[in-house]
Amino acid sequence: MIYYVEDDANVRELALYALAQSGLEAKGFPEAEPFYAACREAVPDLILLDIMLPHTDGLTILRQLRQDARLANIPVMMLTAKGTEIDKVTGLDAGADDYLAKPFGMMELVSRCNALLRRASRGEAARDAVVRCGDIAIDTDAHDVRVNGAPVELTLKEFSLLYTLVENRGHVLSRAQLLKEVWDTDYVGETRTVDTHVQTLRKKLNDVEKGAGDVIQTVRGVGYRARSDS
Repeated sequence: MIYYVEDDANVRELALYALAQSGLEAKGFPEAEPFYAACREAVPDLILLDIMLPHTDGLTILRQLRQDARLANIPVMMLTAKGTEIDKVTGLDAGADDYLAKPFGMMELVSRCNALLRRASRGEAARDAVVRCGDIAIDTDAHDVRVNGAPVELTLKEFSLLYTLVENRGHVLSRAQLLKEVWDTDYVGETRTVDTHVQTLRKKLNDVEKGAGDVIQTVRGVGYRARSDS
């Protein structure tokens, strides 16, 4: 199920129709409150958010989603009339998984939704089922991370970031490489998207077990790597 928060009824209904025609079940909401009510009833598989909304804007909704244990791992795509690089970076930094500027083609919308749903689904064929790095175990089938058996609650991007670093342990990955691999973007301007996610990821690992976050090392002026001795 896809939830789409968009106050423009024409845009919302057209998008819902395109998704339905492609076999994707979706519900639309004009603002935050009915969307939150629906989330309390059932957790969606994907959330589409407009930025300019009445009462509560899309970025505020996104930040609240990332702080909600039930919804933190749900992939979110921002759909907005704002198309400048700074708006895109702001959305990504806030935890968005993808960004599509209006006016957008319905075929592209459907394609991106399918890509996010595939990425979030359990068990990607190209990955080993369980990858270990010291005390950290990453189960890609269950989309589960544990430190010495204790679960770590990660968002989709935090999970992908940790997996990418661990799969390339011992090798330094630049911020540009991580943006391409994890966020699928070639943006090379000023953004703290990677740094912010690394900081949050370290904190979550350390919250479960002190020192667990040290597996991610900063290589100044270059990027990040997972310790090869882990």
